[in-house]
Order: sequence, then C-alpha cells, then structure tokens
Amino acid sequence: MTLNEQTLKQAVASGSIELSVRGMTCAACVARVERALKKVPGVDEAQVNFATEVATVRPATDASAPDADSLTEALIAAVAKAGYVAHHQAPDAPLDDAPVSWWAVWGAVCAGLLASLPLVLPMLWGAHHFWPAWVQFMLATPVQFILGARFYKAAWSALKDRSGNMDQLVALGTTAAWGLSCWLWWSQSGHAHGGHAEPDLYFESSAVVITLVLLGKALEARAKRQTTAAIRALQALRPGTVRRVGPDGAVDVPLHQVVVGDELIVKAGERIPVDGTLTVGSSHVDESMLTGEPLPVSKAVGDQLTGGSMNVDGLIRLRVTAVGGQTMLAHIIRSVVDAQASKAPIQRVVDKVSAVFVPTVLLVALLTGAGWLMAGESMDVALMRAVAVLVIACPCALGLATPAAIMAGTGAAARQGILIKDPEALETAHRVQIVAFDKTGTLTRGAPRVLAFEAWADSGAAWPQPLHLAAALQSGSEHPLAKAVVAHALESGQGPADVVRVQSLTVVAGKGVEGVVVCLAAGEQAPDAQRWAFGSARWVRELGAQSDDVSAFERKWSDDQGATVSVLLRQQPSDVWVPVAGFAFGDELKPGAAEAVAQLHRMGVQTALISGDGARSVEMMAARLGIQHIWSEVLPSDKARCVQQLRAAQSTGPKVVAMVGDGINDAPALAAADIGMAMANAGGGTDVAMQAAGVTLMRGDPLLVPAAIDVSRRTATKIRQNLLWAFGYNVVGIPLAACGGLNPMLAGAAMALSSVSVVTNALLLSRWRPARTRAEVGVSPK
Repeated sequence: MTLNEQTLKQAVASGSIELSVRGMTCAACVARVERALKKVPGVDEAQVNFATEVATVRPATDASAPDADSLTEALIAAVAKAGYVAHHQAPDAPLDDAPVSWWAVWGAVCAGLLASLPLVLPMLWGAHHFWPAWVQFMLATPVQFILGARFYKAAWSALKDRSGNMDQLVALGTTAAWGLSCWLWWSQSGHAHGGHAEPDLYFESSAVVITLVLLGKALEARAKRQTTAAIRALQALRPGTVRRVGPDGAVDVPLHQVVVGDELIVKAGERIPVDGTLTVGSSHVDESMLTGEPLPVSKAVGDQLTGGSMNVDGLIRLRVTAVGGQTMLAHIIRSVVDAQASKAPIQRVVDKVSAVFVPTVLLVALLTGAGWLMAGESMDVALMRAVAVLVIACPCALGLATPAAIMAGTGAAARQGILIKDPEALETAHRVQIVAFDKTGTLTRGAPRVLAFEAWADSGAAWPQPLHLAAALQSGSEHPLAKAVVAHALESGQGPADVVRVQSLTVVAGKGVEGVVVCLAAGEQAPDAQRWAFGSARWVRELGAQSDDVSAFERKWSDDQGATVSVLLRQQPSDVWVPVAGFAFGDELKPGAAEAVAQLHRMGVQTALISGDGARSVEMMAARLGIQHIWSEVLPSDKARCVQQLRAAQSTGPKVVAMVGDGINDAPALAAADIGMAMANAGGGTDVAMQAAGVTLMRGDPLLVPAAIDVSRRTATKIRQNLLWAFGYNVVGIPLAACGGLNPMLAGAAMALSSVSVVTNALLLSRWRPARTRAEVGVSPK
C-alpha cells in the first residue's frame, strides 16, 4: 500500500476526507462545490472552507458506502464537473505557503488601468468622444474579452448551476455597453458628416467596470490569503525535525516519524515538538500559548509537556504521549480552521440579491424592446431603449458599494493604529453587543511588578537590607519574578549589593531559589556566610517557617488582592528558617483600560473578562473596571467555549461577541468569536493572535477597542447608504429607461454618476478620528 493510499484510508476511518479545491472566486462557488459533493453517492455531509480552499467530506458509514479510493475519485470528478480542480489532502498537511507573484495578483489590474485611462481622461475636460471610435474599440475590446474572460467563465458556471452572482452582472452589463457601442459605431458611422462626428459610444464604461471589479477581486484574494496566516503561524510552532533517543544515542529524525512511546531530547531555547511526559531533567517551560500565564512554569520529572511550548532553561527528555492530530496544538489549529469556516461575508447577501436582480433586468429589457415594437417603433429604437435598460442596470455602483466603503474605512482606521486585515471583520464589528477581554497583556501590562514589600526582621549585623539581599539572590535569574525584584530594588535605590557574594545557588523547581550568601562587609573579620532562600508562600509552609507576619501578608495580598506572594528567608544555625521579608507581585492595569470599558458601556456594549488567572485575581480586576461577565482559570479550548456560551446565554436572544486578546492561547477564542481583536504587544504569541484575529490593534492601547467598533459602525452606515443609492438608482433609472426617458448616452452617464456618488460617499470616512475623551464619546451610529 502506498503512503497516499494509507493516509486516505486512515482519513476515511477517522471520519472525514479532505480535498484541496482550486478555482473558487466567491461565496457562491462554495455553495456550488458543496452541492456537487453532496450529490456523490456515499457522502453524508460536505463543508467547504473558502478561506483555506479545503473541502471536508464525511463519508456515509453504512455497508453500501464505496471504498476510499472510489469515493475520493468520485469526489474529485464531481468537483471537476462543477468547473473546479480538486485533489486529496492529508488532514494535517501544512497549508501552501508558496509566495504569490505580484504580477499574478495585480498584472490584470494594471493592464486594465493602462487601457481604461485613455478612455476616461478626455471626460475630465468634457470631451466624451476625444478618441476615434476605432481607437476606443481597440482599447476596450482586450479588456472586455481577455481580462474579463474570468467573469464570462464564472457567469457560465453559475448559469449551468441555475444560480446568479456578481460575475453574471459584470458580464451582462459590460457586454451590453460594449455591444451597444459596436452597434452604434457600425449603424451610425455612415451618417457622420465629413468623418468628423462620432456616435455616442460607451466603450469606456465596459473597460472601467471590468478594471474596477478586477481590482476588487485582487483585494479579495489578498484578504483571503491573510485569513489563513493564523493557521500557518500555528503550524510553524511545530519543528521540522526532532532529536529521538535510540540504541545508538540521540539521532535527528523528521517529526512525522515520531510515534507514541518514543523518547525525545529538547534543549533550552527549543520548542517542545509533541505532547509528552517529562522523564529526565527539570526546566521552566513557557506555556503562554496554552494558559496565558506570562510566567514560565517549572517542570519536574512526571509533569506533562505540551507540543509548541518553549523549553526555557534546561536540557530535558520526554516520552511522547500524543502525535499528529491528537496533540493540543493540533486541536488549537483545528479550532481556528473551524471557526474561520463559519464566517460569512456580506457579499453573500449581495449575491442572493443579484440572483434575483439579473433575471429581473433581463425580463425588463426584453419587455421594453417588445413593448416599443408593439407600439410601432422601429427595431433600432426598440433595441436602443432595451439596451438602455441594461446599461443603466450595470452593476458598477452595486459592486463598488461595499468595497469602496470598506477600503475607505480600513484606510482611516489604519492611520489611527487599527489594522483591519479581513473585510469581514469590518462588516461584523458594527453589530458587536459584547466585548470579551483576555486579562494578561490585554487590559494589563503583561509583566509582573512588585506591588508591596514588607520587612519583618533585620538582615543581621553588617548585612545589607532585605531588599538588597533579595535582589542579590535573584540578579542572575531570567525568571520574570526575579527581574521584578531586581527592578524594584533599583527603583528604590537598593540594587544588588556589592558587599555580598552568592554561592551554591540552587533552583528548587516550582518553589524558588536558595543559596549560601557571603557577606564581605565584615572588615578585618572573617567573612560571614549564611544560607538564604527566596520562594513561594507554599514553600514557606513546607519548610515549617510559617509565621503570623507571613499569614497576615498572604491574607492581605493573595487572598484579598489576588497577588502572587513570595518570601525572603534566612536559615538559623539551628537549621530553622526565619521569614525576613515579604513580596507581593501583580500585573498593572494599562493606561486607558478603565476608560475603554467605560466607553464601551456608553456605546451600549457589554463587557466580559475571560482569563486563565486565578479566580480572586480576575474578580478583583473585573470589579475595578466594572466588567459584567467573568470567567477565570480557563484553558484555550475552554475560552472558545466561553465565547460560545456568552453568545448564546442571553435572555434576549443570541449576541454578537468580540474577543480581545494578545497571546497564542487566545487564538481559538479569537477565531470562535464573531470578531477577534488582537493587541500588538511585545512578547511570544502575539504574532499568532494577530493572525487569528480580523482586527489588530497596532498599539497595546485598550482605547482602540471602542474605536474599532466605532469605525466599523460608521463604515456599515456607509455601506447601507451606498447599497441604498445603488439599488435606488436602478429602481428610478430602469423605469425611466424603459419608458424612453433615458437614451443610452444618458443612461451611461447616469451609471457613471452613480459610481462617483458611491465612491464620494465612502471617501467621507477618511475624516474619521477616534474619540479620546469622555466628552467625545457618545452612541455611534448603528
């Protein structure tokens, strides 16, 4: 059995077959591919992800279902019959990351602009027919039938499927303008006097419409590729090779050759490749991608390790417990893929309207021509008035209504530090009713700092103060809490003491550090040496050093404030440990966090806090900010579930939920929410969060969250205004053209005016600025 056959049979056995589908251009294509797949005998369900261009097919489980090879061949043939290309893809195969050439994306747009510009420029000086008819024909025809060939193909595919889409409107409208121009040129050129007068032609309309729609398609293709960047970033967390322990020692092997039970070696600074159990060594592991906790977690023999996390500071060996699609990282990737697949753009609505609009316009044009013939008019008059109906109904304004507003809105937002990479996000954010925040790095700075320091006893004669000693013990460590102690000592003017030397420093995994400290300030006397320790309050109890001071400090800062408590201890000659000082660590609120929540409430948006931190810490933060809904001690998969619960568990019906986060651990929740917003903070995991979200806040400023919703609301208003104008224009213009009130020349001018009006209205968004103060914030338009 070949590797491909084995992968295919395993995929069927696991319950699904995945196909890579190429050639889809819009949401209507997705529906056609799904219908084609569902018609294949032996298919139970089929779902197509337009963002990743992957179709997931669930085969039937009954005995009559075809075998894996036959079913896959039938699926590929069905997709080919629908007009697309498909091939089998392994479920865990990495996405195609090959760069797309600039010319492949923008070449047709540039060629269209070069041909259209000479046709349009004379109109700026009021010269509608500056160029001879044959020049206009030579410029417009390649645009219509070479650059526009894709629209004819897509329109024909939709027609065979008995459906309508924007490609049909583009093909129909531009062909009508081009065909009418050829007819008028041929029929009226013989009546020109002296060869100087030219008939009214509309070649520029067909060329400009094709070019503008090609521009929109290029922008759509770029946005679609960006939606899969989150999956690529997550897949990049898995190393290509691993160090496997065998009879001949450690050998580098490809990751896909690793199986459950293998033993792997991971050096400091390397990512843990798969899920496993630590068998040799100890280290700190950065699991921020899973828990959101900014502090590395100490790991000892027997602890579980998760693929994709970072081994910070030790050489370790692990035994593999899960590989491939069974790892936690694979589940996170699948969560992102599934969440992205469920999002629908507003263009689906336009396609549905177009499905009715196209046959309606054809029928009106046909009735117009027949009506004027029955009224006694000549064939030329009847044809010109029928074509006038088609020209006035050209979908230029309809096609520009949404993208023009989105482009203007995203441009204005980008200038203010709000990067909207996915147009769907801009269309969705205006309906947000609840904003869910991650805590660490989103509402807080994401780095621990000393909130309180309290000394309970002297260090001893000739010894530095406790803060000096604590900084000296921690000065050689890269642990975030150690850095916080040193930073606090420096800010207090009591940095690591030069009069002490730390010897035999030992890291006690998950508890703290201890070592022998030699005091060099004893003058001529022999240097004094004592054993000191710095660690958690739990370790203090294990050492039997609990005191009233420690208990009171822990109640005040840990129980009441949700802070992390550590204690500096000194060992007496009798080996009894004595607490000397206490430290409380916490994360500071970002400037603007409270005002951002207040702005959202004034905009009528509820707020929630979903965090992996302890319950008390999260409750204190929510109470301080006035946040209404709270979840604490939550893992990534649970974060996505919390978003779903937040959306559904409302008495007034389902709510539109936005998720704001900054780490890899937030990626599933960002993708599961109706709209994800990623904070561009420094630190591991931010890039993945940015890729999973539709909106990236380029500054770690919480005030950009209400600003993003505000610009989305204003953009949605422009979209509605543009669509109303585009459809209203047809509602008024088509009857006028049918009744003879508009000749083709006026119909073409009216069509151009509708497009100019739509773009001008959209450009008003460029004046948008975010509100920064309470006085500026009100209820934005909905």
